Amino acid sequence: MSERVGELMPFEERSAFQLAPAMDSAAAPEWSGARWIGAVDLDRLSDHTRLQLLNHAGYDRARLLVRQGTAVRGFVDVEATGGMLERAVLEEAVAGLPAVTPVAPGVSSTPSVTVVVCTRDRAALLRGALTAILDLGYPNFDVLVVDNAPRTAETANMVRDEFDDPRMTLITEPAPGLSKARNAGLRRAQGDIVAFTDDDVVVDEAWLHEIAAGFDRMPGTACVTGLVPAGELRSPAQGYFDDRVSWSKSVAPKIYSLADPPKGLPKFPFCPGAFGTGANFALDRRTALSLGGFDNALGVGTRTGGGEDIDMFTRVILEGYSLVVQPSAIAWHRHRGGLEELSAQARGYGSGLGAWLTKILLNPHTARLALARTPRVAWNFLQSAGTSRRPAAEPGLGHDSWDQQLAQVLRLELYSLARGPLNYLLERWAGAAKTS
Repeated sequence: MSERVGELMPFEERSAFQLAPAMDSAAAPEWSGARWIGAVDLDRLSDHTRLQLLNHAGYDRARLLVRQGTAVRGFVDVEATGGMLERAVLEEAVAGLPAVTPVAPGVSSTPSVTVVVCTRDRAALLRGALTAILDLGYPNFDVLVVDNAPRTAETANMVRDEFDDPRMTLITEPAPGLSKARNAGLRRAQGDIVAFTDDDVVVDEAWLHEIAAGFDRMPGTACVTGLVPAGELRSPAQGYFDDRVSWSKSVAPKIYSLADPPKGLPKFPFCPGAFGTGANFALDRRTALSLGGFDNALGVGTRTGGGEDIDMFTRVILEGYSLVVQPSAIAWHRHRGGLEELSAQARGYGSGLGAWLTKILLNPHTARLALARTPRVAWNFLQSAGTSRRPAAEPGLGHDSWDQQLAQVLRLELYSLARGPLNYLLERWAGAAKTS
């Protein structure tokens, strides 16, 4: 039985469609706010009156990404008791979404694409990511798996034993750091476009087609980012994280360029979160190489812990290229499921933002541009951190205790933000020492 996201398979009586979950979950839902996650294409519902959700045990509600052909309408939250969703309930929820102009099917370009997946000792997650990528119907792509400073041979063995596909190549980047791994993939890539994703995502079946369509939208486009919705919401930690990040629910197509600054973004182009995230973006290969690739002092695996994606997005725009946000290029993301993992992610996000701001201010050109805007970046970060919705506590965990633990996560993130400048300088000095 197919596990493709949003695939609709009629019952024998043709009274209901079956919807596959965005991601397989090994663990059962553990909080009252848990949601079954999937997608539905309104153009494929035909005359069916009900939808059945596969693997729905423990879920009484669903969050559905609603599409109309390739156009993304938005998200709806609906009741689905017993895994059954009445079409009338769905249509009532969809009525509250903004209307979109359906995209007429047509011939779009299919440039060559190299997909780069960077990973480190997470073979179980990587397996699902690679399976979805290799199932894509895009006619002209290859895959580079970059094994970054592995501690074991588990990833190499899994790729060799389970993925006998001529389109896939495994390379090793011995120096730890996500930017180093991405640069290794960028240098090795042969495609005109290099699409980057992570080992904890499952890409949609139209992912590469929609990335290519994003590059077609505007001449001079050097970067396309896609939607990265939560593929699993079974724990309060996942709910908290999903509520914090803007890129998990942003469905409006955008084109960003210095030639036409967007209204409503006074700090443009210094807008972390507005452009997308590193789990789902693509670069014109030649342009990315001309920009010098990713900053090796930024990213997971270094002292800074992050920031390499927003750094690249900003540099693309500052160099005069366009960045296109293409929500129909979808990669479902598995948010961190527990507080320990959430704390590690908060540490990286805070430090990465502080490091990136430091890099902006150390460059005289970008410092002049950002002088009036940069304080707003940090202030907006602090505001969003302080006003995020607190999900209900896990079973057996008191509300006060849960709030206290989230407060600790927030303090860690703010501490890491403050430490980001020092981390960036230390990483820079370490890199300079190695090359001298």
